[in-house]
Amino acid sequence: MIQNRMDANLRTHKFHDLSQFGLRIVVGVFFIVHSQMKFGSGFGGFLQSIGLPSEMAILIGLLESVGGVLLIVGVLSRIASAVIAIDMLGAIIYVKKAQSFSGKNGIELELLAFIILLTIMVLGPGRISLSHIIKKIPRILQ
Repeated sequence: MIQNRMDANLRTHKFHDLSQFGLRIVVGVFFIVHSQMKFGSGFGGFLQSIGLPSEMAILIGLLESVGGVLLIVGVLSRIASAVIAIDMLGAIIYVKKAQSFSGKNGIELELLAFIILLTIMVLGPGRISLSHIIKKIPRILQ
């Protein structure tokens, strides 16, 4: 009986580790791909049209691409998640003005990314991460 409980815990932990790793990989790749359009001139023009400086396009692109890489490798995941979550809040509130949930100017994708980023902030990078391998990184910075 005790052996069965230990096996169940071991399986749960493996799936937990794999799910955290998978979540980080998917969101990291999503933001790396999503950031690529920020480096073109079109996004800078869009930012100007809503009253923001066009130079922010490069900063937002770097934030999303570097943050995506940090999420994938699992180092500084909580900080990267927090900063990208702020970026998503800006997209929801300032850019999309939270006009509708879906359809034109819908916030569903940004909201989903925001919730996933909050989940990563709470859970941390997990055991399949560079932070776990290094072990000297304080928990708050993982």
